[in-house]
Amino acid sequence: MIVLVSLVLFVLGMVLAAVGSRLAGRCATWCFALCGFPMWVVSGTVASLCIALPQLVLAFLASGLSITALAVGAALAGAAADIGLVLACCLIRRDVVVDRGEFWRKCLLLLASCLVLLIFVRDGLLSYTGVGLLMALFVVFVLENIVYQHRFVYQDPEQPPDIITVRHSAVPAPAELRDDGTVLFPAMNVINSLKNLGGVLLGGLLLIVGAYALVLASVTFANLTGTIQALWAAGMLSLGFSLPLLAEAFNHPLGSAWKRFAERCRIYPAFAFPMHVLNAAILNITLVLPIASLMYRRRLPVGEQFRSYEVPACILMALVLLLPALLRRRLYRWQGVVCLGIYLVYLAAVLLVPRAGA
Repeated sequence: MIVLVSLVLFVLGMVLAAVGSRLAGRCATWCFALCGFPMWVVSGTVASLCIALPQLVLAFLASGLSITALAVGAALAGAAADIGLVLACCLIRRDVVVDRGEFWRKCLLLLASCLVLLIFVRDGLLSYTGVGLLMALFVVFVLENIVYQHRFVYQDPEQPPDIITVRHSAVPAPAELRDDGTVLFPAMNVINSLKNLGGVLLGGLLLIVGAYALVLASVTFANLTGTIQALWAAGMLSLGFSLPLLAEAFNHPLGSAWKRFAERCRIYPAFAFPMHVLNAAILNITLVLPIASLMYRRRLPVGEQFRSYEVPACILMALVLLLPALLRRRLYRWQGVVCLGIYLVYLAAVLLVPRAGA
């Protein structure tokens, strides 16, 4: 009976976390626009941060309850799933179009954050210096986002951005990438303001309840099966958080009420989805881990499994993405195949050969 209850709790937590994060993100974006922030500032901050909300809230709650394996696993396994599963499927199935400069800078940020973890995790604990460096990389991430969005909005038509793509046809013109109508806001009045403020509160509540349900269910499953909690973070949690993103990567192949809800709550143009997935991977390391460490109020334990599997997998996938963009000035579908292969090997290693200290 307890297994069935835990399973229902796990599925319910996933649904509530997905719905709550998107509802809160959409309404928060509108509230910031209502407060007078330019759209290029909102796009560079709120829109990028909201995609990592589920992992952030779950890590916050788990570290507050001293369940650090789930907190660290949700961040690092989530980053690996974002790149090796969601972004890889985008490269394989979609015509990914990105700005070359933004893409390679984000890949370098991901590499830098992984190197910080390798260097500043000593005796299984993330040092305060490492936490500070991760927070500094987060600040760099936000500033880079804002600068890029400003340049994109006010760019000189005679100096188009350096667009790279997996297409074999012509590169799209910058005018095609301006906006596809996904970030449209209602009229600014008191009623709409209250509706969106209520949406932020309701979405946040659903997200917190869902994350708490996931923590309870994961701990229960780990105790029942006798496995380490990191396995559930690396497997079930990361895959569960990836399902809504995978549905968008595959353009919602089955069609559902979730598709209509996700399209209404989308806070970025459709072409920008792959970059936001890469942003989510960076935020999982540079924001989620420092927040978990601050909430834990001590040096955050980072188990041997994370140092042996998640971090090297992220480094390899970041290099696979970075090098062709720098050297060949384009993207290839084989990059998605290689990243997916690395992720599957990593997942098999985590499940079949778990390391101690996780």
